[in-house]
Amino acid sequence: MKKILLIANHPKYVFNLRKELVEALLKKDYTVGICCPYGKEIDYFTELGCQFFDSNLNRHGKSLPEELKLKSEYGKVMDEFQPDVNLLYTIKPNIYAGLEASKRGIPSIANITGLGSPFQNNNLLKKVLILMYRRTFKKIDTVVFQNEENQHFFVKNKIKTNHEILLPGSGVNLKTFSYLDYPNNDKIKFIFISRIMKEKGIDEYLFSAEEIMREVDNVEFHIAGFIDGDYEEIIRLKESENILQYHGMVDNVQLLLQEMDCLVLPSYHEGMSNVLLEAGASGRGVIATNIAGCREIIEHNVTGLLCRPRDKESLKNAILHYLKLGYNERQTMGKEARKKISQDFDRQIVVKKYIERIEELCYERTIPTNC
Repeated sequence: MKKILLIANHPKYVFNLRKELVEALLKKDYTVGICCPYGKEIDYFTELGCQFFDSNLNRHGKSLPEELKLKSEYGKVMDEFQPDVNLLYTIKPNIYAGLEASKRGIPSIANITGLGSPFQNNNLLKKVLILMYRRTFKKIDTVVFQNEENQHFFVKNKIKTNHEILLPGSGVNLKTFSYLDYPNNDKIKFIFISRIMKEKGIDEYLFSAEEIMREVDNVEFHIAGFIDGDYEEIIRLKESENILQYHGMVDNVQLLLQEMDCLVLPSYHEGMSNVLLEAGASGRGVIATNIAGCREIIEHNVTGLLCRPRDKESLKNAILHYLKLGYNERQTMGKEARKKISQDFDRQIVVKKYIERIEELCYERTIPTNC
């Protein structure tokens, strides 16, 4: 029986984005191991029969002894579980587990789910990460990208790969995120669902909300997500001034989307935005920045609206434009969004491609080296 080891940085990530893949692997009689920090979501997988390996990964940690310990930890997990193929997600598993896998001759599929904040500035950390990717990925069997811009970044920075796959993000479960009837609210409700941090465009969203609330009566602005950094005070202040409503961390996004007219994500960088996929699948129009990871999802003026990144006025104007649409136009935009997501971003497309590549790698391991 073949073994697949999935290594990630967070249990919610595994449950929300990789659950269907794990289920498909189990149905095909693979033994599945999961290595990440423990969270309640892991119980679902262990009940299915997966083997769990707790990880001490600190997503923001930069201590060299701590990072070396994590790398060694991944190697020990591989020695114990003896996987036939590794599935690696996010920067630290890609690099550290990738290096440990190559030392052991274990095939790996690394996933670039976006380049993240460390790659947005020309600083020492970016240069170090590029060097580490160069060293790791020349021995990685397969690299999965979520958009062409990330692929081009690797080429530009001379990060060589052996086999590449371009997928439509992580896809979206069309049953979990079923079509929701469009609401007929007295006020048009916009919502920002993301980590509340600068790179996700929260400053532009807050600016737009404050400006538009002064000009328009039939509108509400909502926010949901983990507050990152120093935004807690400003979010609470804007809430006390009745500029917005903050919902905290939300487990069931659809319950929130059911009441909303439009999702807004003015992000600076994305791999392939999952929240845009989920909103579109739910039949909601979206407003997002014209960047890789967003523009592939949105057909401007059909399934949503695009605005310029890092541009407060551009976002404000996009929201005002949406407010001018009639009810039937907004409803049609949501239906078109559902149609596009169903055609291009069904998670089963993603699962099928992973299974195909895993089976190829498992087969290649059975071929004698002298053949």
